[in-house]
Amino acid sequence: MTWPLSQRIHSFKPSATVNISTLAAQMQAEGKDIINLAMGEPDFDTPSHIIDAASKAMAAGQTRYTNVSGTLSLRQAICDKYRRENNLNYQADQVLVSNGAKQSIYNLSVALLEAGDQVIIPAPFWVSYSAMVTMAGAWPVIITCDASQAFKMSAKQLLKAITPATKLLMLNSPSNPSGHAYSRDEWVAIGEVLRLHPQVMVVSDDIYEHIYWGEAPLLNLLNVCPHLADRCVLVNGVSKAYAMTGWRIGYAVGPKLIIDAMKKVQTESSSCASSISQAGAQAALNGPQDSLNTRLTAYKLRHDFVVAQLNAMSGLKALANQGTFYSFVNCTAAMATRAYKDDISLVEDILKHTGVALVPGSAFGLPGHFRLSYATDLSLLQQACQRLAVFFNH
Repeated sequence: MTWPLSQRIHSFKPSATVNISTLAAQMQAEGKDIINLAMGEPDFDTPSHIIDAASKAMAAGQTRYTNVSGTLSLRQAICDKYRRENNLNYQADQVLVSNGAKQSIYNLSVALLEAGDQVIIPAPFWVSYSAMVTMAGAWPVIITCDASQAFKMSAKQLLKAITPATKLLMLNSPSNPSGHAYSRDEWVAIGEVLRLHPQVMVVSDDIYEHIYWGEAPLLNLLNVCPHLADRCVLVNGVSKAYAMTGWRIGYAVGPKLIIDAMKKVQTESSSCASSISQAGAQAALNGPQDSLNTRLTAYKLRHDFVVAQLNAMSGLKALANQGTFYSFVNCTAAMATRAYKDDISLVEDILKHTGVALVPGSAFGLPGHFRLSYATDLSLLQQACQRLAVFFNH
């Protein structure tokens, strides 16, 4: 029987990242030699002290529902983290723990947005931002930011894009997929534009803050523009920094009024995050942090290798970036030479002929590119680059 589905669901396209990874997995099951550089997932194991903390929590009977906002001890650990690492002060009632940072952003979208509202999203952007805005009934306004501006939105672009209907600005620094981060001067300029438009809320997705090697200290918007604190929600989580993607713990901090509204959304959708995962996240935030630097060194080494290799390939241009574990590569020249109609066709052909899985840039709002994740072993990256070099240089 065919059931009538909502018009809303018909408007969504499956995630390109998931599509490519699914196809890669299918090819691998068929016996093909696949190197999957599509998924943004650390290849490291979760640190042992975090696993031990979760195991002890289970043994101690911490296997029941928690407060929807998260355990008080984890929320306090999050407050301590912001005070210690970001010089920002929050109270436990300004924190909401969710099932991943994605849910945090979705909670905000549903709590804040209505039909007719506009949300400014600089492109390239993480694939789910525009979908969540649309799901909430609002309208995504995409600002194209190319390599000439290091894939970052200028204050001038922001000023031009804001209208009376603008309700929210979505920011991500360091950015997935570009790996670039906003500087102090860039934050100052953006903050001055926002000062002129007090109706605009801001969500800052800081999930990659611990994977950053830029020369200047990493700053988020509120470090530079504290006057925006009453309309800014910061989103973070333990997935990327602590290799805890499957634990599904993200969190948001911000004005209590907004956090309370987000809590209402979560109450009626998923309720609390896993109590066991919360115990692990608490150990991650309160425990030793030495693994962060070890992994950062590995990511930077991989970044340097991959960028050099890509720039030696015909028709590709890859900017050196400042963080994350992605390279966002301009492939327009390669597409023109080979007469590909779009980057999706190119990526599919690469997978078919080389066994290397990448994600098309159109999924991130900027066609003519592809994203390569180097969150994998250097030896595999060497093999992948050898295959790509044969493909592009022949």
